[in-house]
Amino acid sequence: MMELKVDLGERSYPIYLGEGLLKDCAAYFDKHAISKRAPLLVVTDESVARHHLQPVMDSLTAGGYKASSFIVPPGEGSKSLQMLEKIVTAALEAGLDRKSAIVALGGGVVGDLAGFAAASFMRGIAFVQMPTTILAHDSSVGGKVAVNHPLAKNIIGAFHQPEMVLYDVTTLQTLPQRDISAGLSEMIKHGLIWDADFVTWLENNREKLLSLDPEALQYGLYQGCKVKSLVVSQDERENGLRAILNLGHTIGHALEAVAGYNELLHGEAISIGMVGSARLAMKLGYSEDIYTVTKRILQSFGLPVRLPEQYDTARIMSALMHDKKFKEGTMTFIIPTAVGQVEIRNDVRREWVEEVVEQLKREA
Repeated sequence: MMELKVDLGERSYPIYLGEGLLKDCAAYFDKHAISKRAPLLVVTDESVARHHLQPVMDSLTAGGYKASSFIVPPGEGSKSLQMLEKIVTAALEAGLDRKSAIVALGGGVVGDLAGFAAASFMRGIAFVQMPTTILAHDSSVGGKVAVNHPLAKNIIGAFHQPEMVLYDVTTLQTLPQRDISAGLSEMIKHGLIWDADFVTWLENNREKLLSLDPEALQYGLYQGCKVKSLVVSQDERENGLRAILNLGHTIGHALEAVAGYNELLHGEAISIGMVGSARLAMKLGYSEDIYTVTKRILQSFGLPVRLPEQYDTARIMSALMHDKKFKEGTMTFIIPTAVGQVEIRNDVRREWVEEVVEQLKREA
């Protein structure tokens, strides 16, 4: 097992990465003083529940915990106020109180949704992240929790840190190939913003990662989580440095909103967004090599780099105006300045972005 720490003073917590952690999860709950006197609620989705819910429930029951479960439909559409209300109803019916915890067993959607339920239920109770996708190596770390609005992604949310992240990498063996590629998009992002050597390693180990080679996968997840934990430890609430984790997300979130949260996977939208950010970098005078490397590595992992032509540019721009990073007529973008380095720019003009959106429709 590998372990990392998100250093936030009294609210610090560990990330555990290893094999077989779900069937032993009660021991980790004990270690971190999750109350046995108050009921727990495990939130998961239908796909994850088929493979992984029972071992978790069995471990918790054997460990003396009183746990109930609530299962949501898979996909971004479940990150809604309507589903949040259903989770709160389930929590009330299960008798959760201020000493209870909500457990997020699943990918980024489940983590965001269950985490926001924990942040808002009784003004905040404990929660535990138990990611089951590659993508969630990013979303499960850092305490950003949210639901979507039809006009904007993650616009209704909070910062609410978990008690721990318990990452059983054996769960990844059940992922469809499309989800594997989409999840690796965030791993690539961590290299592009922080570590050029990691980008090279990713390119050299592409086939191993796509085939879920255990050793390569665990190393890649560890490095991705390491970047995320280092950034969050320095800037928990995105007052500065943490914004670099949004590389590709400004355009990507707009694409997800326009697609109705059901056509593009999050990692696919972010892939297109990272190519857009690399194109913006060229407009700002940075090397074309950044764009070339970004596009090459994303394509090599089977990720989209081209925006489907049927996506209306005007609707994309409208969605961008609702983004949290839009202020006073300009947008904040994370701009790559070299492979493994980025800067935060608050002066990106609307017309530049609109031009890049049109260029993304013509990518080869």
